[in-house]
Amino acid sequence: MGAIRVVLVDDHTLVRRGIAALLARDPEIEIVGEAGDGLEAIALAHDLQPDVILMDIRMPGCNGLAATRRIKQETPAVRILVLTVSEEDDDLFEAIKAGAQGYLLKRMEPGDLCAMVHGAYRGEAPIAPAMAARIIEEICGPRRDGRGNGGGVDLSPREREVLGLVARGLANKEVAAKLGLSEYTVRNHLRNVLEKLHLRNRVEAAAYAFQRGMGGPAE
Repeated sequence: MGAIRVVLVDDHTLVRRGIAALLARDPEIEIVGEAGDGLEAIALAHDLQPDVILMDIRMPGCNGLAATRRIKQETPAVRILVLTVSEEDDDLFEAIKAGAQGYLLKRMEPGDLCAMVHGAYRGEAPIAPAMAARIIEEICGPRRDGRGNGGGVDLSPREREVLGLVARGLANKEVAAKLGLSEYTVRNHLRNVLEKLHLRNRVEAAAYAFQRGMGGPAE
């Protein structure tokens, strides 16, 4: 396997250079491009087809949320990690709805960033602990759409197995290998789980499972 190809998106050049220097310590990560705003990020995603994009939110012109939405529409295979100072609930949930793979805060420990990039590449959903708590609160509290929080929904044994493995950070391919299923079957089970629980994506599914003790550390 080649290096994980990463694009950095931040309107502050010094911040980009600092992140690039940090990631350069990992021989399995390659910085293939940098952008100073959302429009540049969209163009680079199209031209470079990176594996992971580290995306700031607050940028002039096209911000990170709008750019994430466009990139996921046009280049859905790209994993996008939001890396921001914003701890606003609206930014968190808008990023998830836009298709972000994870949501990290710039006050995180520098040494953890490489691990988060690797996790995103494997299909995991890295979320800053402070923000994960917000997701759990949103899921487990009264839903704004009035559909309930899924507490009474009866998942099949197989769906519970899939949900538990997703909560441990396993990608669909890894879940399939563990359960002896095809990736197509795993995707179907996960889709059913999301529909039954009225969740939007695997980030919310992982938070839901953790809150109910269904997730644990990967073996």
